[in-house]
Amino acid sequence: MTNPYISNRKIFYMYASLWCMIAFLHFLIITINLKMKWQFAAMDAVVFNLLYLAIGISLWFMASYNSLENYTTRKILINHFSAAVITTGCWIGISYFLLTGILIDNKIYKDELYNSLIWRFLIGILYYSVLTAIDYVIIYYNSFQTKLLKELELNTFVKEAELKSLKYQINPHFIFNSLNSISSLTMTDPAKAREMTIKLSQFLRSTLSKNERQKSKLSEEIANAKLYLEIEKVRFGERLDFVEDMQKYCADIEVPSMILQPLFENSIKHGVYESIDTVVIKLLCRIEKDYLIITVSNNFDPEAVSSKGEGIGLRNIRSRLKLIYNQENLLVSKKEKSQFTVNIYIPLLKKESENE
Repeated sequence: MTNPYISNRKIFYMYASLWCMIAFLHFLIITINLKMKWQFAAMDAVVFNLLYLAIGISLWFMASYNSLENYTTRKILINHFSAAVITTGCWIGISYFLLTGILIDNKIYKDELYNSLIWRFLIGILYYSVLTAIDYVIIYYNSFQTKLLKELELNTFVKEAELKSLKYQINPHFIFNSLNSISSLTMTDPAKAREMTIKLSQFLRSTLSKNERQKSKLSEEIANAKLYLEIEKVRFGERLDFVEDMQKYCADIEVPSMILQPLFENSIKHGVYESIDTVVIKLLCRIEKDYLIITVSNNFDPEAVSSKGEGIGLRNIRSRLKLIYNQENLLVSKKEKSQFTVNIYIPLLKKESENE
């Protein structure tokens, strides 16, 4: 793990500023309490604190090495106690040598310095303890941030995998229904079966070309959904009709891929399949406040349609919307008399909302 006092300039400046404050406080105390000349007091404060500034940077490596992952708590305490004694002893010895042997040749100062060594030793132990505690806080904070980042990345991968799983469930479901329709037509109308097979091939080619994309433009989704309707219209003919009404600016808004086709499939399954009358599927796209609202509705025969609840299509759409936008109730369905309606609410970005 990189030493933050060396690698991060901002942290180093904060650390150095702290030692400047301590040195100034040191200067005031020995000047006032010990009546020491300010020149001697200044050199004393600078040497002792500048030296520990350097020592404090090296303590980071001691804290990094003595982690709970490598040693027991007891072993760590013993290691730090030994290191504190040795470090403080070296700090006192080097400072004493520099001040009395090189910088200050004054008997009164030497005597005062010698008499205060025990207190300076205890202060050195305190310095070691505080700096080591700060190092451990930084280490475990960085470790926590790293684990949090990895957890977020893992959650993103899981979310993407879940979205792909939900998305890939739609295609097999649709293909199964389409193949059943083609199978039925091969006996009753081979020409329509051939036409339906060609249109199914076009639909699958369009779908697979953007299979890895989680989002696409609404205009692309509508075009893809119309391909699906053309496939079903081969079978149902005039019994299936489609009406589209889209407001300006809606076409270029991005929506989850394959979000419309399951709605149309649901309309055909619960409308056209169970009715002998013409079923009109209506698509309405509009912007209201901070949402793109997509409405798909169809009429149905209330006496013929069995109340089975939501199928895989609506369940998957609801789950995908929740995963992508982290909001509940972005899909609302309602059944009134002979009309079934599904509303999808797509949260808009700020820029998209302003285009309204």
